[in-house]
Amino acid sequence: MKFDLLATDPSSKARAGTLSTAHGNLETPIFMPVGTAATVKGVHQRELRNDIKPDIILANTYHLYLRPGTSILEKAGGLHQFMQWEQPILTDSGGYQVYSLSANRKIKEEGVKFKSHIDGSYHVFTPESAIAIQRSIGADIIMAFDECTPFPCDYQYAKTSMERTHRWLQRCISAHQEMPFQYGFEQYLFPIVQGSSYTDLRKASAHFASEQEAPGIAIGGLSVGEPADIMYAMTETVCAILPESKPRYLMGVGTPINILENIALGVDMFDCVMPTRNARNGMLFTAHGTLNIKNKKWEADFSPLDPEGYCFADLEYSKAYVRHLFTVNEMLGKQIATLHNLSFYLWLVREARKHILAGTFGPWKAKMVHQMQVRL
Repeated sequence: MKFDLLATDPSSKARAGTLSTAHGNLETPIFMPVGTAATVKGVHQRELRNDIKPDIILANTYHLYLRPGTSILEKAGGLHQFMQWEQPILTDSGGYQVYSLSANRKIKEEGVKFKSHIDGSYHVFTPESAIAIQRSIGADIIMAFDECTPFPCDYQYAKTSMERTHRWLQRCISAHQEMPFQYGFEQYLFPIVQGSSYTDLRKASAHFASEQEAPGIAIGGLSVGEPADIMYAMTETVCAILPESKPRYLMGVGTPINILENIALGVDMFDCVMPTRNARNGMLFTAHGTLNIKNKKWEADFSPLDPEGYCFADLEYSKAYVRHLFTVNEMLGKQIATLHNLSFYLWLVREARKHILAGTFGPWKAKMVHQMQVRL
């Protein structure tokens, strides 16, 4: 993997770069739409390619392992072929999903035994099996298996969990080195920094991950309920240690404001279900604030959803029309809202990149954060 750092904003630590993979280049900072189960919910691959145009999407090891299963993916020739997506893909290792199954899992040194949320069957994930499953999936960038700690958690739990995550990382690296690639291209393994909300643990984990000489490094265990100021403090602490020559991926973050603030701290890559999940519930993000499209105030508002020009297609749907679709429970309403939110997120990070390259990111970010705090 080659990462070219092209510019750093003079007023912050924001970075613009280019990351190369077997399926194409990524221009950072970047947002990855979440395609958990081999689909970005409510979006056709044709719309992704032609309208949204993300450089990369994210899929999930846990969900794809359960359905359709690795044997189906291997018969299809990997996830790219299975879902007919030619661009890069990143897979989470399943650690976050195991965290979310706290009532139905048991963590041991060997790995994690968990109960499927689908049928109650028991399964075991180990560092080695997480790599093997991601081999079968065939993503370009894969994650080390880790434990995502809850917030809050006590210091000793966070320390024990972090140290186990480090041991699991070494096992992931060994498995990654020993297992052949299945589809004729190289996969790149990212370690994950943990340590909860404790500065000394975050520093220790950032140093440990940096020492592994991986092609990139992820920051996990944030956006799990902690206040935003703690998220920013931990991100700043970690980014101060991570090598400048490697891309930095903050997992599961977040709101548009979260993304801009973390870009300013030196993060390059983001993913979150928020734009698609909130869209299905009628919440739309815009450059001038968020709005609930189901509110009656939009009933006769024929202005477009996207005044800033980040429209996902040639058609400019009005607020009144999209509200009508939600009112009559038409599927198209949720689809339009999803396309809108994804378009906005992609527009936001691409505008951030332009301003980083131009040296104007600081004042632009301040203006955008102020605007996006408004509830329309």
